[in-house]
Amino acid sequence: MTDFFFVLEFILAIIITIAVLLQKSSSIGLGAYSGSNESLFGAKGPGGFLAKFTLVIGLLFIVNTICLTYLYNLQSNESLIDNVETTTVPSTDSTPTAPSAPTAPEAPLAK
Repeated sequence: MTDFFFVLEFILAIIITIAVLLQKSSSIGLGAYSGSNESLFGAKGPGGFLAKFTLVIGLLFIVNTICLTYLYNLQSNESLIDNVETTTVPSTDSTPTAPSAPTAPEAPLAK
């Protein structure tokens, strides 16, 4: 079931990206190509339709994300730390000793 929602998430992301790119902006952008659609969507052009379509797709995207999160959390109820294997280090009873101080070399004996 999560596979379906995962694929749907990608499809909705692509659709919402295209819908946002088709909208007119202050710098025109890709909205300049949708000028011929004015007769199809009415006198206001695609602005009102695309805004509503983007809102609906955005809401579907959010609902799909919540469903995907819920179903994924139902499948995996264990933490990653549960799968970590622990090993014990054998302890030694002797206490560590400090290294001995270096001794100075002896002077040669005079003859």
